[in-house]
Amino acid sequence: MTPTLVRNLRDADTSAPADAGTRARDWAEIQERMLAPLYEAVYDRLEVGAATRMLSLGCGSGLALLIAAARGAQVTGVDSDRERLALARARLLPGEGAEGAPAHRARLHENGLPAGAGAEGAPYDLITVFEPIGCAAGDSEGLAPALEAALPLAARGATVVLTGWGPPERCATAPVLRVAARLTESARPPRPGGWRPTLRDDLEDVAARTGLKPDGSGRVSCPFGYADQESAVRGLLSTGLFDAAVRATDRSQVEKEVAEALHPYRRPDGTVWMPNVFRYLVCTT
Repeated sequence: MTPTLVRNLRDADTSAPADAGTRARDWAEIQERMLAPLYEAVYDRLEVGAATRMLSLGCGSGLALLIAAARGAQVTGVDSDRERLALARARLLPGEGAEGAPAHRARLHENGLPAGAGAEGAPYDLITVFEPIGCAAGDSEGLAPALEAALPLAARGATVVLTGWGPPERCATAPVLRVAARLTESARPPRPGGWRPTLRDDLEDVAARTGLKPDGSGRVSCPFGYADQESAVRGLLSTGLFDAAVRATDRSQVEKEVAEALHPYRRPDGTVWMPNVFRYLVCTT
């Protein structure tokens, strides 16, 4: 498994999420790779290759972009997380700014969308959203506006891929995610925004709101496997899904309860293994 960084919590502020740099590294080194089977399945289905001009919304630290670029695609990534984007830049543009650096087929943007079309002036023929929705109430609310802003950069008839969590009964991580909602709600009156079961039509609802036409879907097994319990806790907390719980209680409490929730998934050798299923929806503009 991918080596992980070990952080010292003795002097940390346990009333807030880990610092942005640490969390971004935990995401890139531990958690992001769990979704690699989803990326590969989508790229296989769509035959992503040298002719593909891809725009990735919420590209994170760039693993999905890197896999597409390895297939020859021209890739552009957008993300609002500066630390994750810095890691994506290091992965995809290692020689950026260096004299004599080779030309790259990748572009990265913080927050805003690129000013124009894709590389070489051509519109994008593929837009991907690989940040899965469907595990928290309202977690798709910002997706429709982002898609509406991006669609003018796409070619007519371009493909758009949306992704989400599978049914809770097929996702071993679901009970662990409920810890975040329980801790958050225990410290304040219940309000919308906590964990909820994935709904069958979450992705279709987003497509309908943005005028996209569904054109097929699929399910992909993405087990979450960790070298040990500490790596599992750090990886899961790097997703941001536990931030509200950390603010409502403290980080040490959240880490303790997440570790307890992981106990059924610990193997005799100390590794943690949680089978999950994710869903993707293929749409056309």
